[in-house]
Amino acid sequence: MKICVIGGGGAIGGYLAVMLARAGNDVTVVARGATLKAIQERGLALITNEEPEPLHATVTAVEKITDAGKPDIIILAVKAHQVEPVVHDMAAIMGPDTILIPMQNGIPWWYFQKLPGEYQDHSVETVDAGGLIMRTINPNNILGCVVYPATFTQAPGVIRHVEGTRFPIGELDGSVSDRAKMVSELMAAAGFKSPILEDIRAEIWLKLWGNMTFNPISALTHGHLEGICQHPLTKDLARNMMAEAQTIGEKLGVTFRVDIERRIGGAEKVGKHKTSMLQDLEAGRSLEIDALLGSVIELGQITKIPTPCLSTVFALTKVLDENVQASNGSLALPFAAGY
Repeated sequence: MKICVIGGGGAIGGYLAVMLARAGNDVTVVARGATLKAIQERGLALITNEEPEPLHATVTAVEKITDAGKPDIIILAVKAHQVEPVVHDMAAIMGPDTILIPMQNGIPWWYFQKLPGEYQDHSVETVDAGGLIMRTINPNNILGCVVYPATFTQAPGVIRHVEGTRFPIGELDGSVSDRAKMVSELMAAAGFKSPILEDIRAEIWLKLWGNMTFNPISALTHGHLEGICQHPLTKDLARNMMAEAQTIGEKLGVTFRVDIERRIGGAEKVGKHKTSMLQDLEAGRSLEIDALLGSVIELGQITKIPTPCLSTVFALTKVLDENVQASNGSLALPFAAGY
């Protein structure tokens, strides 16, 4: 199978690229800078707790999406705010039968597409201003996916896997299609658990429950998952944020298959892991706060549900992100005028 991983040098994209390539697929990764050079020279390396030596994979590495040919499957493994800049190039390599698997955290741009009801085809402005992505990408190409593994980039072209192998997938209309079965089998052959879900949106909310709480809390406190879940104050804040989000999700018809305490307990079991947002903050990269939290607040406005805890944490994290970016990625922030 010919697979293109956009963001293939990143933590999740690189993990997928290594495993899929080692399973015999023809994998092309789109990367930039030092990461692109490292992959072109040495391939991709994956470090796991299960293997004594790094796993290596030879993949094709390109800088431009349009140099990736015509893949059968595109895995879109970039942050939500990085989708719009690449959407036209991505559309250029897609055919009517190309399977696009977006792997962004948070509420995706396609959330209301093929969703019956009063909000069908509603544009989620926080992650898709003006509906540009929704208009450019045919929803018939999209196969929904939720990303559970914890990984991080140890060095250019070197990915460290912390835990987890689950990538549940699902059609936007809830059907169990032949292509979903094919992708599920493809992922299984590469060592992943990729069950087909008839309600992928419910799984999105279950994952988002953690991302929208633990990620910004970790950025604000520099705490790891275990610590956040064990400290009474941060645990209580996470619980209140989750309760607000659950009210919104249920208003949109979502059923939460676990309760809040079990979701917090699951995050605690991950241990002393830095969230992706904290990793981004320490590296001076932009935070995906809009996709993880701003989008939920937007859905709260749509459904007329108040979000006091979510909005407070969003405001604080947003200001933190803006100050870090204004300081060229420095965590030793100078006094920022206006705040």
